[in-house]
Amino acid sequence: MSSPELILVVDDTPANLEVVCETLSDAGYEVATAINGDRALKRVQAYPPDLILLDVQMPGIDGFETCKRLKADPTTASIPIIFMTALCDADSKEKGFVLGAVDYLTKPFQEKEMLRRVKTHLQLRQLTKNLEQRVAEQTANLEAALTQLQQSQIHLVNSEKMSTLGNLVAGVAHEINNPLGFIAGNLKPAQDYIKDLFQLIDLYQKELPNPSAQLQAFVEEIDLEYLQEDLPKLINSMQEGVDRIHTISTSLRTFSRSDCDRPIPYNIHDGIDSTILILKHRLKANECRPEIQVITDYGDLPQVECFAGQLNQVFMNVLANAIDALEESNQGRSFAQIKANPNQITVKTQLSESQAVIRIQDNGIGMTDAVKQKIFEHLFTTKGVGQGTGLGLAIARQIVVQKHSGTLEVNSTLGQGTEFVISIPVRAIAVKDIQARICVDAV
Repeated sequence: MSSPELILVVDDTPANLEVVCETLSDAGYEVATAINGDRALKRVQAYPPDLILLDVQMPGIDGFETCKRLKADPTTASIPIIFMTALCDADSKEKGFVLGAVDYLTKPFQEKEMLRRVKTHLQLRQLTKNLEQRVAEQTANLEAALTQLQQSQIHLVNSEKMSTLGNLVAGVAHEINNPLGFIAGNLKPAQDYIKDLFQLIDLYQKELPNPSAQLQAFVEEIDLEYLQEDLPKLINSMQEGVDRIHTISTSLRTFSRSDCDRPIPYNIHDGIDSTILILKHRLKANECRPEIQVITDYGDLPQVECFAGQLNQVFMNVLANAIDALEESNQGRSFAQIKANPNQITVKTQLSESQAVIRIQDNGIGMTDAVKQKIFEHLFTTKGVGQGTGLGLAIARQIVVQKHSGTLEVNSTLGQGTEFVISIPVRAIAVKDIQARICVDAV
């Protein structure tokens, strides 16, 4: 059996407190009291109620100021507040609603009216809490699924299974787009239908100014005025969610795009942005450190003729290594120390003599000269057993040098961070020219 709902009654007049408390207690509610705004604020922090009946005219902090402070605090903002006051002018009522109150009881009020309004707003609060819980559960499930997907993506990339990853991500993006398109396509008609229904209700109210008692009671029970105000906001929130999912889906498809048998024009910045989005779960703040800041400084690059999917793999490997380096540099440092000198990754692009140059720099611990000399060797890794394959940078260099006739270089000083510089021609060099260049280099 659930415990009775708690109602806080705030009034500086003992007689009023006694009458209201007795009425609510007889109706089966648990009741708490406060004789002024200060005590009410402290009481709410210690024992949050399900609803507050708040007197307006009180010494010290009046009801309006108390309501304002409650609504300004995220921990108490959702508690419904019903004002109790002898003030019946329109300005006072409007001020109360502007401050966030859900209803207004004018003294002296009928006990049945008070109980009916209390019951209505408690029911609305419970419905809201149930809806929020369901949304939170669904959001948590989606976040868990997305996190699991992202972890799978990173694992596959580190294992050099880029083809499998591309198919997986492209398939997920495709499956997302089907229901997403259905929702997006129906939101606008839903908004139009709601608008038409509200207009119809307004016409009925004008032509039937004196509805039956049963109809009037139902209007008050569902709080029609609030519903008409809040429902369009809910639809707009859904639209924002659809837009966000669409952005994620687009980034997934950009990252996982399949390569042709020849280089094609590609926006390098799209590839970098999609890679950063996929790695976002590793950039977020956690209990050990603040968020890793990613600063992008993009130059005016034309589209680059390249194998886009493979180049995205290079971005993934280099950016993932930068995150690993920052995580290593955080060892032995407190949260406050890291916050004072935050982890940063800077991505800068520029056009230099028909070459697209991408610089990815971190402010981690850097490397020794000995490590720099071996960093691109196959199977070389500075990570512990089971944490690195020693293939990521070797394959990245192979993609840049052999597939794109470019260069991949590292600049690093121990204690001052590391910078990887990727440089590839804007116009692809023919395969036979690449092979000839490799032969010359070999001689």
